[in-house]
Amino acid sequence: MAAVKPYRVGIVGAASLLGKELAETLADSPLATSDLVLLDAEEAAGRLSSAGEEASFIQKLDADAISGLDIVFFAGDAETTRTYFSAARQANASVVDLTYAVENEPEAILRGLWGGLLPRTKQPDLTTPAVVSAHPAALMLALLTRRVRNRLPIRTVAATFFEPASEHGQSAMDELHQQTVSLLSFQSIPREQYDAQIAFNMVPALGDAAKLKLSAIRERILQHYRAICAEEAAVNVTVQVVQAPVFHGYTGAIFMELEQPATAREFEAAAQGDRIDLVGAESDPPSNLSAAGQADMLMQARSADAETGRGAQFWVWLAADNLKVAAANAIACANELQRMRPHGSVQ
Repeated sequence: MAAVKPYRVGIVGAASLLGKELAETLADSPLATSDLVLLDAEEAAGRLSSAGEEASFIQKLDADAISGLDIVFFAGDAETTRTYFSAARQANASVVDLTYAVENEPEAILRGLWGGLLPRTKQPDLTTPAVVSAHPAALMLALLTRRVRNRLPIRTVAATFFEPASEHGQSAMDELHQQTVSLLSFQSIPREQYDAQIAFNMVPALGDAAKLKLSAIRERILQHYRAICAEEAAVNVTVQVVQAPVFHGYTGAIFMELEQPATAREFEAAAQGDRIDLVGAESDPPSNLSAAGQADMLMQARSADAETGRGAQFWVWLAADNLKVAAANAIACANELQRMRPHGSVQ
């Protein structure tokens, strides 16, 4: 009996923050036995990177490098994804896009599998296997509301997410750092990414010339949430996004109103499950620091009725490592595609 040939998996944007996280997470996933190819722009080619305990050199990205791959993760920037998406499709590779560049393409479908969000009985149409991995904040919100709603009907949800710099790559991280140093030195601050002061500041909107748009991020979170939770359209959900002066990790303040009163213990029991780590009221609340490097979302809840501890309104504080959430969901999407493809090289 012939040995099963491992899949060839490529990460486009391997030098990016998300690309590095993907490589590390793949080493502990069902795809760990795959042949991993790290790809990036010419200036990053030749750099040594790691995938778990293995060290690999990043190769120069071009169409020829993509040919022969079975699965391609796009983890760099949206422009690179749009440039090489057709090459991946021509190679008949399964595509998982973490840059949202192809979310409006007719052959692309949005998937949210983190924490068992989507039942495995619902399968994509693999005649055009291009998957867009859902936004990490949408995954966090969807996991919480679906868990609670299974046991406690929800009337309304209002969520405020605090945007970290790492969600937008190394350039955004660098600008936040440079702004911090410049302000402490009483110098003018760089504004190329944000067109606003982000260091030591929190804002609900960025400058007109900013490369990032919080309004667009808010709309993406809402759209992805609704796509993941299609059967929960009756739940009234509103979202606000605030740019926070933090380098890494999503935090979220969630106000949830139930149809019927419940105790905090009942609320926590409803939310309990895979990928949600409950933090008791006696412990320090979750933070972007405590969530860094954690595979699960940290959650602390309290009743809005502090006097009785029982009511229909609850405040929930969430924290999660945005890169780990995104990588875990993308790999779950790739695993789903893998189950429905023949073993071996590209079809």
